[in-house]
Amino acid sequence: MHGWIILDKPHGLGSTQAVSAVKRALRTQRELLGGTEKWKVGHGGTLDPLATGVLPIAIGEATKLAGRMLDSDKIYDFTIKFGEQTDTLDLEGKVIAQNDHCPTLANVQAVLPRFTGPIDQAPPAYSAILIDGQRAYDLARKGEAVEMKLRSVNIIDLAMLKAKALRHQDSSAQLGDSGFDAALQSLIEHRYAQPGKHERVCEVTLRAHVSKGTYIRSLARDIALALGTVGHVTMLRRIKAGRFTLETAISLDKLDEAAMGGTIGGLMLPLTAGLDDIPALAVSPDEALALRQGKVLSGSDIATGLHLAFDGVIPVALVEAQDGDIRVVRGFNLMPKEEDR
Repeated sequence: MHGWIILDKPHGLGSTQAVSAVKRALRTQRELLGGTEKWKVGHGGTLDPLATGVLPIAIGEATKLAGRMLDSDKIYDFTIKFGEQTDTLDLEGKVIAQNDHCPTLANVQAVLPRFTGPIDQAPPAYSAILIDGQRAYDLARKGEAVEMKLRSVNIIDLAMLKAKALRHQDSSAQLGDSGFDAALQSLIEHRYAQPGKHERVCEVTLRAHVSKGTYIRSLARDIALALGTVGHVTMLRRIKAGRFTLETAISLDKLDEAAMGGTIGGLMLPLTAGLDDIPALAVSPDEALALRQGKVLSGSDIATGLHLAFDGVIPVALVEAQDGDIRVVRGFNLMPKEEDR
């Protein structure tokens, strides 16, 4: 029970609540199986309650790697609705600015390169950033003016997925019409088809591959302002966090089912799953013992950089090699059985 559960976090649930749900599931399984051991649980990257998608939950010794997940890059799909800006920069806030201008599809496509690469952005006032020891969102909720300092982030890639054209509804589709279903389907297909290049759009859905510390709500706000209007996020879904994707994510319902069946372990990814881009380093039992004691191994000729030390198949520590020395970055309290060597 040292590894990762990758949740497909539902809308309306905070990251801390998601961790609590995993703790409850583990407790349910422990009580069912008559176990006594308790496990540390933590998340590898906050998701707003509005957001859905990949939320890595670390269990046991994997919690020592949660900080690396926080530092990893992420990929999000998100929708910007033009014409209204809210105080929270998403659909849960109150409208604080309006603009009846909607950009053309060509305008949107032309502005995206300006937000690709290293950029400076001001985080949302409704965020967990500390200002003089207080959370920004607590100050904002009190109605206090919150000055958010610019921070440098990197937008690795930014692309459009789809857009909704600003069109009038087809008045021929009326309730009571015998051809209502067909007319409504035709209307839906017409209104939600990808608009032409010079048509005005009221919503766009984008995919952003971003560095740590990037606020998608701020990115959406700034894109709208650059287009001469205002906007806010109406949909936000994280599809990748570090090495973890939606392909391995599970729902809370599936987690609860596994807890009742005592099979949570079968849903978990190994502790090393988030480190599969780091080269493995085989060490002897004596070297493993030294690393577990925090000692430095000298006289190594391995390449400079991070490595994952293994005693047989058991991960010993995340280590860094430099100038012939191997030092522990994160050690794991996992002892191998003889058959694991």
